[in-house]
Amino acid sequence: MGTLENLVKYKIVLASKSPRRKQLLENLGVEFIIISKNVEEFYPLDMNPSETALFLSELKANAFPDSEIDDDTLIITADTIVSLNGKIMGKPKDKYEAKEILKELSGKNHEVITGVTLKSKTKFRSFAVKTKVHFKNLNKEEIDFYVNDYKPMDKAGAYGIQEWIGFIGIDKIEGSFYNVMGLPTQKLYEELLKF
Repeated sequence: MGTLENLVKYKIVLASKSPRRKQLLENLGVEFIIISKNVEEFYPLDMNPSETALFLSELKANAFPDSEIDDDTLIITADTIVSLNGKIMGKPKDKYEAKEILKELSGKNHEVITGVTLKSKTKFRSFAVKTKVHFKNLNKEEIDFYVNDYKPMDKAGAYGIQEWIGFIGIDKIEGSFYNVMGLPTQKLYEELLKF
């Protein structure tokens, strides 16, 4: 089967406030509603970045107890993190921190890892996808312009690949572009076909 016809039996819930995840899931041709819960994002500090992305994705999925899930409901959660040499670069608290993060990423390779969880009443499946991203050397004017004119505060690693900084700053990626946007669409499609 080449399309997601197997999903018609499900009422699909995207548990995310991210406009990028909403757009990407729509572009996959999936019909869904959005219900997001406020989840305090914490993780054990001894986890590696892939384990952390999975942990956070599963934390969001488990915010929906089985008692709240109908037999025909499928919940999709995701969490994207940016890792530079094993150090997790979170969402910046303010413009100063956003500029500091971009200075650190400048001229280097980093990894973007998205953990995704699919949860129904009877099934639970998680996976993580990794993409390697290389930034050119960013100068102070480029960093200042991006942070002041765009909204990097809600983004892991203080940037969106689909925004100006991605157009001018990223010279190479290895792996899924859409994973860097927040949802590894190709892997998600494969997993949904099997769910």
